[in-house]
This record gives sequence, structure tokens and C-alpha cells, in this order.
Amino acid sequence: MSSPAQLADLEGQQYLVLRPRTAVADVYRSVQRSALTRISLPHPHTEHVTLRAFFEPERLEELRAVIHEWAAARRPIDVVAEAVDVFPSPWQVVILRLGRTPSLVSAYSSLSTALAGTDFQRLDERTVEDWTFHLSVLYAKALTPAAWTELSHKSRRSLGSRPAETISEAEFVWYEDGVEHAEVIPLGPQTRW
Repeated sequence: MSSPAQLADLEGQQYLVLRPRTAVADVYRSVQRSALTRISLPHPHTEHVTLRAFFEPERLEELRAVIHEWAAARRPIDVVAEAVDVFPSPWQVVILRLGRTPSLVSAYSSLSTALAGTDFQRLDERTVEDWTFHLSVLYAKALTPAAWTELSHKSRRSLGSRPAETISEAEFVWYEDGVEHAEVIPLGPQTRW
């Protein structure tokens, strides 16, 4: 991300994300490209599944340590794209909704357990039962109600093929001093030589 306005909005925040790279990424890019030919709206520049968002600019290293410990105990995570869907008003976001695979639900639940004993400030945290696993495609909050309704109806559809892939690393992303930083963290125990 390079937009100064977006970087300023994210200053001090951290995210733990999964980045699809093959079949799910391909369908995401196709859906986003198609949507952007119909309407110009803010959108993510890289596909990602957010597992958690934080605001811990002063405790970055402590947060990173908890995330590394969580990642070391995980196995690769299966993601399956199910549908193009939306988060309704007030969010107004077009999404690629993911299926609730056992490994994805387990990853989210185990992260909740790892964070339970901490006081890290988490942003928009939900229980695993209330969380919709997704990749955001377009941010349409600025649309009028009528324009949003039209976009929402035109966007929603099931995906017949159910693209799937297995993700073997997480990415810890943080925003500091107007710059996006990222660290790729392999899932599972790491052999140290």
C-alpha cells in the first residue's frame, strides 16, 4: 500500500493475515478486476484473509512473539472460496466469502485462545461463530443507498467450482511512520540449523 491517506488511517495498527497465492487468489483477482471495470471504488491491492487486527504500536515485539508462538503450533490452513457476497450497510463491502474449513476455523479459534491471556487491543474482534471468513474485494461505503443496493445485487453469486488452496504461512503486517511493514511467518514448527 502506498496511498499516504490510507497509510495515515492505518498508522499504529497491526494485522495477522493469510495470503492466498493460487486458485483462491486467481478467482479473487478475476472478481475484483471485473468489478472495477463496472465501478471505481477503493479496494485492497493484494488479496488477504484477515485473522485479527490490533492497535499495539508500543508493544509490537510482544505481539509478534505471541503470533510466532501461535504460528509454530499451526498446520497449513485450507481455504475454499464459496461465493461473491457483501457485508451490508453500514460497512458496504463486496467480499469473496470463504467456507468454514476445519483448519481455518481451528486457526481462528486457537488464535483466540492464544490471545485470551493478553490485554492486546484488538480491533473489530468477533467470536469464531460470528466471524465471516472472507477477502474484501471493494470498499463501497461512500456509495449512496441506491447505488449500494444496485452494486450489492449485481455482485452476489455462488461460485460453482469452489476454488481451494492450502496456505502454509501467515503474514504479520504493521503500519509505522507512514510505511507498511510485513513479516512472513511459516506455519508449523521450524527446524533451526
